[in-house]
Amino acid sequence: MARFTCSFISYSLARTIEMTVIVPSMTCPESCMPDASHTLPKGKYPILYLLHGGWNDFNAWTSYTNIEFFAEEANIAVAIFSGENKAFKNQPSKGIDKNLFGDFLTKELPEFLGTYFPISTKREDSYLAGLSMGGYGALYNGLNHPELYKAIGGFSAGIQLPGTALEPDDPEMAARRIAEEKKEFPKVFLSCGTEDPLYTQDAAFRDMLKGLGADVTWQEAEGKAHEWRFWNDTVEQFIRWLPRTDAYAGELRKI
Repeated sequence: MARFTCSFISYSLARTIEMTVIVPSMTCPESCMPDASHTLPKGKYPILYLLHGGWNDFNAWTSYTNIEFFAEEANIAVAIFSGENKAFKNQPSKGIDKNLFGDFLTKELPEFLGTYFPISTKREDSYLAGLSMGGYGALYNGLNHPELYKAIGGFSAGIQLPGTALEPDDPEMAARRIAEEKKEFPKVFLSCGTEDPLYTQDAAFRDMLKGLGADVTWQEAEGKAHEWRFWNDTVEQFIRWLPRTDAYAGELRKI
């Protein structure tokens, strides 16, 4: 696995952003094969944009889970950046900083990755997921931009931001708009532990989406709470569940 920790100046955020980009590369078992003579990919890699939870940053996913192993095994690239507790949506600016995190995720980041890495920016190769606050961000951006993502995932997702009234672009309203306008839903994967305080609202959101005609996969874990052991398991399940048509679909590599 090739893991890049890079920084670049963002025009959406008006500051330097650090992020991790995971790109599949030759594994140890593959390097021992007689025909292991190059590292050129046979096609552009599909991409999973993976969003962290509140109080965390872009390091959390690689610190607490085996996301690198899961991604390399499944031949999928992963991009992780810090959302600064801004829920991965556009927020009011402060001073010279812009806080257009939604624009950064849906517009600027695909431009950057498609330019500098062997990563596809096509809808059929693009996936978005996150946990807790990042689960909100994934559902928010995925349902407000269904034309960008083949599938989205919310793990223990905060369906509504704490202390805020329902807004016109919140996940529930965005989903209703997709149904009203007869657009295609991205496939949706939702998961939550039965002991998580967010379990009831996540299950209700699942039922609402199904009622609107969305293709929803639901997984729950008995006894699990708002915790990394659950998220490590569920991100592996999500990656294996992804509806893929890329050049690497169906492969499961030896690591």
